[in-house]
Amino acid sequence: MAEGHISAQTPQTSPRQGAGDVFDSRELPRQTTGFLRQYELVEKVLAYQPDADEDALNAAYVYAVQQHGSQKRASGDPYYAHPVAVAGLLADLKLDQATIIAGLLHDTVEDTEVSLADIADRFGGDVAELVDGVTKLTRLEYRSEETKQAENFQKFILATIEDVRVLLIKLADRLHNIRTLHFLKKPEKRERIARETLEIFAPLARRVGLAVYASQMEELSFAELFPDARKAIIFRLDELQQASGADLERIRGNLTDMMVAHGVDCRILGRRKSAYSIWRKLERKNQSFSEIADIFAFRIIVADVADCYRALGIVHQAWAIVPDRFRDFISVPKPNGYRSLHTTVIAAGNRRVEIQMRTEEMHDIAERGVAAHWRYKNAAYGFDRDAAESAGLNTEFSLRTFADIMEHGEDPLQYLEQAKLEMYRDVVFAFTPKGRLIMLPSGAMPLDFAYAVHSRIGDTCIGARVNGEQRSMRTVLQNGDVVEILRGEQPAPLRGAEGLAVTHRALVAQRRLLRQKDAAAYRQLGKDLLERALRAAGFDPLEVDLPRVAQAIGCDGVDAMHEVLGASRIDVDDVLDAAFPGHELERLPATDKRPIDDDFAAMVIEGEGMVPGTAVHLEECCSPVPGDRIIGIRLKGRGLSVHAIDCPSLEKYETRPDLWVDLGWTELARHDVVAKARIRVTAFNKRGVLATLCSAVAQANGNIVDLHTGERSQDYIDLTFGIEIEDLRRLNQILAALRTLTVVDRAERLREELRP
Repeated sequence: MAEGHISAQTPQTSPRQGAGDVFDSRELPRQTTGFLRQYELVEKVLAYQPDADEDALNAAYVYAVQQHGSQKRASGDPYYAHPVAVAGLLADLKLDQATIIAGLLHDTVEDTEVSLADIADRFGGDVAELVDGVTKLTRLEYRSEETKQAENFQKFILATIEDVRVLLIKLADRLHNIRTLHFLKKPEKRERIARETLEIFAPLARRVGLAVYASQMEELSFAELFPDARKAIIFRLDELQQASGADLERIRGNLTDMMVAHGVDCRILGRRKSAYSIWRKLERKNQSFSEIADIFAFRIIVADVADCYRALGIVHQAWAIVPDRFRDFISVPKPNGYRSLHTTVIAAGNRRVEIQMRTEEMHDIAERGVAAHWRYKNAAYGFDRDAAESAGLNTEFSLRTFADIMEHGEDPLQYLEQAKLEMYRDVVFAFTPKGRLIMLPSGAMPLDFAYAVHSRIGDTCIGARVNGEQRSMRTVLQNGDVVEILRGEQPAPLRGAEGLAVTHRALVAQRRLLRQKDAAAYRQLGKDLLERALRAAGFDPLEVDLPRVAQAIGCDGVDAMHEVLGASRIDVDDVLDAAFPGHELERLPATDKRPIDDDFAAMVIEGEGMVPGTAVHLEECCSPVPGDRIIGIRLKGRGLSVHAIDCPSLEKYETRPDLWVDLGWTELARHDVVAKARIRVTAFNKRGVLATLCSAVAQANGNIVDLHTGERSQDYIDLTFGIEIEDLRRLNQILAALRTLTVVDRAERLREELRP
């Protein structure tokens, strides 16, 4: 990031840079050739830790080179270039000697004949424990061995909680690997590594405040996974920056003049939002590209906290603020230690721009997070936990929350998915009636709050008061809310809990309470599947010896067989082969996933009033998909009418709360189903626009099943797509891909009021 420094005392010595200089985009930080020589690495460490053992550092460097010997990387470089690069990245973070040595040796146990005992004998037990924590247990494939990867992630998180240096070494290892990803010849391997980096390691880096690592991982992974989308975003960013250049330069100049006039000594940095950050916003929010408010921002770096608030007051006196866009992360830091003041104002050229105020220390922590707290304490160089806590870094909240779910015996795959979701969440701060501060992810609801206070409170939660008023369990909590949980006498699951919580702790606990019901649903689905398959093969299900078949496939009884069949842990063809070995049978047509129609909806939706035989209808006005928060409306003679929570049709039932039913998606909805969503696109009426849109949907793994043309003018055309998707996440990815296209003015999910 380019930057400019200004001084209240000597402004004339700091010539203004053009906005194009301040906001210049950078090339992707890919690694080519070259690496730190032995003396360069040692000098780098001694520069910040003068009492480091120079002999030990030299010995570790030589040992790594010797042990990796003639091994080569895909780039053609000697393999030891990788651990040396990892050690260099760790030295850039100014980590302690043991961490640097562990970085040099982190692959020796896995890839050479070296044992942990050898490392302990040569370099000490501390280094050996770090290497042990970082060593990959096996070569895991992202898709074909998902369970192993999930189990490995659990073990990795536990090791990280014991010593955060394990995470930092692993992040440096992954950063260098993603920088050299382009050398790998197999596209599927590049995709696996990029997706794993984007979904696990970059969010973990942000979790501990290591933005300097996370941003590089995100951009490189994004470029590999969605190259066309990234190019489109970069093109539009450059286009917007060129059109905004004069205004941005004027704003930077105005900020300079204001700070000098009020005697605030500072430097001002320009920040352009990364392509991946914009992609994430296009995914999460129903915004067009031009509506994103913080594409460009200025950071005012000052001497102390008092000057942060002085600078804020100066900016607010000069320019009108945008409501609801002020954030004070100094008084209430983020759990990763991030501290800053954020405000958005209407500045020169009637342009909305974000301004951030922070001290030099805050800026360092914003870039390096947990790594910014390595210093001398009691004559020893290492992590200063007290300083980190006082600066706002909540290490327990940042990492231990990932371990909570393991206490409930969560399935590794479900754990991994919930952990991924957790890593992307921002934080909201709420309070108990006695004033205890509870940190929760943004979007959290009262049930999340209840489990954050104590698991027993969550298990017995039946309602909540927010700021003294009884509120729906669907209420999204805001910063500063005071929440009182209403409790029942005995633990009991809440109906539709999937739509009433976002934290994995609450979801896992509720899932545990509902597990018996889910098992029954699987058994019913498995029974239906088997009966249909038997009839298709020409047999009466009542005449088949099902106990013998269950025993033949290793199941403990017919119910167990139905359950594993319904859960897709075995295939119906396997059951038929066990029932009639050696026979050629008529098979049901193979389908990848089952559409959610009205007949199947009762199997994938649960909640109050979902008694056997209840008719369930997914309404086309909002076309709910798995992942949506859903509500049922009891209609006489029709059963349950199911809507997404933000469907306009629900407004007509606001005065009839007796008709409302909290609903949620069952475990069946998490896999092996497809739902239909509708998207409306307003595009520029150009030749080839339809092909461009269809290509973008296909590349985002959406399946177009119908298409309707709406209003059409000389300049614009409205198109409505019906698209088959697995869940809400896929829908958001498709919308984001469409919004990056230069031919698209607006892309949004279609919501229409239900016709009478």
